[in-house]
Amino acid sequence: MIKFAFYGRVSTEDQQDPESSRNWQLTRSRALIDSRGGEIVAEFFDVDKSRSMPWQRRPQATALLAELKNPARGFDAVVIGEPHRAFYGNQYGLTFPIFEHYGVPLWVPEVGGPIDPANEAHDLVMSVFGGMSKGERNRVKIRVRTAMASQAQIEGRFLGGRPPYGYLIVDAGPHPNPAKAADGKRMHRLALDPEAAPVVARIFAEFIAGSGIYAIAEGLTRDGIPSPSAHDPARNTHRDGIAWAKGAVRAIVTNPRYTGYQVWNRQRTDEVLLDVENVALGHTARQRWNPADKWIVSEQPAHPPIICKEDFDLAQATLAGRGSKTQHKPHARPRAYALRGVLLCGLCGRKMSGKWNNDQAYYRCRYPPNTRWRTRSATPKTSTSERPTCSATSMTGSRNCPPRKPSTRPSPRSPSRPSGWKTPPPR
Repeated sequence: MIKFAFYGRVSTEDQQDPESSRNWQLTRSRALIDSRGGEIVAEFFDVDKSRSMPWQRRPQATALLAELKNPARGFDAVVIGEPHRAFYGNQYGLTFPIFEHYGVPLWVPEVGGPIDPANEAHDLVMSVFGGMSKGERNRVKIRVRTAMASQAQIEGRFLGGRPPYGYLIVDAGPHPNPAKAADGKRMHRLALDPEAAPVVARIFAEFIAGSGIYAIAEGLTRDGIPSPSAHDPARNTHRDGIAWAKGAVRAIVTNPRYTGYQVWNRQRTDEVLLDVENVALGHTARQRWNPADKWIVSEQPAHPPIICKEDFDLAQATLAGRGSKTQHKPHARPRAYALRGVLLCGLCGRKMSGKWNNDQAYYRCRYPPNTRWRTRSATPKTSTSERPTCSATSMTGSRNCPPRKPSTRPSPRSPSRPSGWKTPPPR
């Protein structure tokens, strides 16, 4: 009797059932090895892992490769029921030499048994299946994106995700797909949030009237209006804090869905190499913003508007006139801040910002009027004794913000002169 280890994979990105996928892959594997007296004694099954992810980054595949090195591994060969799900692109060429090195045969239904490393036909078949797997994934992506673009532009359909601040998700009837409707799936649409919608209208009105993003955020915090994450904590479990941040105000001012039209494809997912020096590590997904001419906008209003289209266009023109960019760009963080996202200001409730100084990380609040990082103030100026101070914490303990280093040069406004200074003779 030959003892086998089974490997399979399923991705839930296209709503596959992991248990059902595992069962049919196991069934296909057993149909191959039962007639040879084989028995599966170990299982390695990756769930919710894309086929484009290399074996070294899949937990169960990594465990299988590590078990190949173990002389007491407990199995004699490995069987894969569906190579399309196991290998993508050139992954077979990068993985099979490991099996060959440790003398563990790899069985697949496509060759009717174990892969023969000396058989050119076997190598060609597996390479073709890797290319077919890549092509199938690309075709699925194109079909899904085309369908979603059509649904957003023609039907104005809400395509999922967290609703924008100012809206709620409500039921819109049964799903138009009969099969999905039979499973109980429903359609959804956006409706006005009676508490948050007036806040959105206030933000646009103040911004168009000339108020800055900092001033609007501080005004909302001062008036006790909960920030978007505090307003709906159930949908924003990854965020905390009760104060408004400038990023939240900017996201509202630049969101075209407040005009009542459905907008899709504002962001895209790019696959970027993890290491250009080691292509075998594969890619990672990066979210990036698309320019406005790439957006898909519904032909007709899809939900109740909070502002008119003219006000939105005026807000974008105002933002562009102030020299601000409407598109978000990621900022590199060359240094690691151990307390990043943990410390909150005791005065305004915002997260404290980190700064590197003298080979140490210091944390302080950007917003109180006495900090050097503040570029503009939305509150009347007060005397130094009346201004609040925010505490700062370093990696070595709690302390006040580090003072500026005293200058060794004489001040140009000081009437005193250094000793030994002589008046130059007249020309």
